[in-house]
Amino acid sequence: MKDGRRLCVPLAYFPRLLKATKEQRQKYTISGGGSGLHWKDIDEDICVKSLMMGIYDTTRGKEK
Repeated sequence: MKDGRRLCVPLAYFPRLLKATKEQRQKYTISGGGSGLHWKDIDEDICVKSLMMGIYDTTRGKEK
């Protein structure tokens, strides 16, 4: 975060990231003007605000 804080959550909360290779996980872009992360190769988007509210992967059981 801009103030130096880090937000850590278990990788298991995001099945697509968990199944991705290390190289795929490292290939992300900052999206939403800094409010999220996007992994194009694995079709994953994470919103920092949602993480802070305790909302994780909402596609469990609906994976592509």
